[in-house]
Amino acid sequence: MVQFSKKGNYAFIDNQNLNLGIQKLGWKMDWRKFRRYLKDNFNVSEAFMFIGHMPEHEEMYLQLHDAGYLIVLKPTFDMSDPKNISLSTGSSSDDKNDDKKPIKGNVDAELVLWAVKEMKNYDKAVIVSGDGDFYSLVEYLEQQNKLLNILAPNSHYSRLYNKYDSFVERIDKQRKILAYRKSRNKKPQ
Repeated sequence: MVQFSKKGNYAFIDNQNLNLGIQKLGWKMDWRKFRRYLKDNFNVSEAFMFIGHMPEHEEMYLQLHDAGYLIVLKPTFDMSDPKNISLSTGSSSDDKNDDKKPIKGNVDAELVLWAVKEMKNYDKAVIVSGDGDFYSLVEYLEQQNKLLNILAPNSHYSRLYNKYDSFVERIDKQRKILAYRKSRNKKPQ
């Protein structure tokens, strides 16, 4: 087992990438189990979760906070509104945006900013995402001897991480211990 200092490690979690990556495989994450998994296996003392903010999900954000995550919210906007498409992509509303999701809340810049901003406070970083947009961050953390692991949701992570294959672990391989399971109701007495 790897020994860590008292300072601990920080996890930086791209919630949408993780959530969609495991749901594509037909299961849901038990967020309490995942937080415990990060602590027990990677000595993660702080787990920052980056999520696009939607007012109707306030209760979920509180539940995630109660499970031990530090929630960083990014404002979202409706991608079906042509004004928002033009503002977000720099393209005109006449461009094809068939592959765009109706709500946009890209957290990539926030995750990178927080990982660098918090660097003096942690020993190593665990990046939880398979998104190649974090390649420059991963490269920088590795150069600074601050990269512990890249936790990819499944086997469909960016090929850019091939260079960092020794750092990559797949979360889908931990399904048995991380999957959400409805608790069985007790028999009425």
